[in-house]
Amino acid sequence: MADDKSNAAEYWKANVRLITGCLIVWAFVSYGCAILFRPLLASIQIGGTDLGFWFAQQGSILTFIALIFFYAWRMNQLDKKFGLEE
Repeated sequence: MADDKSNAAEYWKANVRLITGCLIVWAFVSYGCAILFRPLLASIQIGGTDLGFWFAQQGSILTFIALIFFYAWRMNQLDKKFGLEE
């Protein structure tokens, strides 16, 4: 019984660490690149506009979609590691 509780605690700890990492990446791209660092990125051109504007309009959305797929892939690996796969 104690082994099950420690296994569940390890699983939850890994899950929270994964969620935290994804949220940090999302916040950096959405707020950092699109808002805070936009003046620094204004000199870099991509697709006819500056990089800061691109992150605000499309880059943050594409990053969010990539994070969804990354999270699903990584959670499948964690499920297999802890014996919780379907």
